[in-house]
Amino acid sequence: MQWYRRNGRSFLWRRTTDPYTILVSEIMLQQTQAARVEEKLPGFLKYYPTLGALAKSTTGDVIRAWRGMGYNNRAVRLRDLAREVVDDHRGRLPEDPEQLDLLPGIGRYTAHAVACFAFRKSVPVVDVNIHRLFSRLFWRMKDSSERKDPEAVWDLAGRIIPRDAWSWNQSVMELGSTICTAGKPGCARCPVREYCSSAHLEVAPLRRAKVHVGKPEPSYNGIPRRLWRGRMVEALRNTNGGRSMSLHELGKAIKPDFAPQEVGWLTELVDRLTEDGIVLAVRSPGNLRVSLSNE
Repeated sequence: MQWYRRNGRSFLWRRTTDPYTILVSEIMLQQTQAARVEEKLPGFLKYYPTLGALAKSTTGDVIRAWRGMGYNNRAVRLRDLAREVVDDHRGRLPEDPEQLDLLPGIGRYTAHAVACFAFRKSVPVVDVNIHRLFSRLFWRMKDSSERKDPEAVWDLAGRIIPRDAWSWNQSVMELGSTICTAGKPGCARCPVREYCSSAHLEVAPLRRAKVHVGKPEPSYNGIPRRLWRGRMVEALRNTNGGRSMSLHELGKAIKPDFAPQEVGWLTELVDRLTEDGIVLAVRSPGNLRVSLSNE
C-alpha cells in the first residue's frame, strides 16, 4: 500500500466516490485497456450523467454514446442494468455484492469491485491481475503461465483483507497490472519480492505457455464474425439521424466488394444482432432495412 501511494496511476474512477461513475468504469474495463477507458469515460458520462438518464436511453442512442469502445453488448447490458435499478431499487445501486451480481452485465468480479470501490465494503476483489499476482505470491508457480485455481485465490483474498480494503485492492491490482505482469514479471522492481513464493520466475527459464486450441472463432473471408458485427454497428452508428440502411447499402458499407451472392451471410449477421437486441430489421416483400434498435 505504501508502494501504491508512490506509484499508483491516477484514473478518473480512482478519484471519485460516485457509485455510478465507478460502475460504468468497471463495465468498460471488462474488455478494454485502462488508458482507453480513461479517454472515453468522460464523454459517456456527459451523455448519461446518471443511472436515471441512462435508463431512458434507446439501444441505438447508448450504442452511439459507446462509440470507440467495442463489444457493444456491454453498453446494452449497462442500459438494461440502469432500467432494473430504477424499477426495482428506486434508482440506487445495491451495495451488497450478492445483489449486484444479480444485475445484467455484472459478474462476480464486477459485483465485488463496485461494492468495494464505490461503497467501501470490505470484500475481496480478484481480477486477472490479482489472480496472477496472488498465485505467484502465495504458491510456488513452475513458470510464468501457471495460475492457482481461481476458487483458492478468491478464498485467500477474502481472508487477508486489511481494514482499508479500498486501498488494498487497488494496490494489489496495480501491482499485478504494472509489475507482476503476465509475460515477464518485473521481480527486481517488486516491493514484495522478499515474500514471494515464485520470485525465481525472474531468473528461471520461462517455459512457453501451452496454447489451448478450442473451437475456432467463426469467420468470413478470414475475418472473425465479431469484427464483421463491429463494422456493421459502426456503419449504422454513422448514418445521419439514425436512419435505416438497405441490406445492399449495409453490405457495401462494411465490405466494398459486397456481392449479391453474399446476401445470405449478411442476413445471418443481421439476424444475430437482432436477437441480441442491438439492431432492428424491418422486412417487407423483397426488401430488408436495418437500423440500430430504438427500444
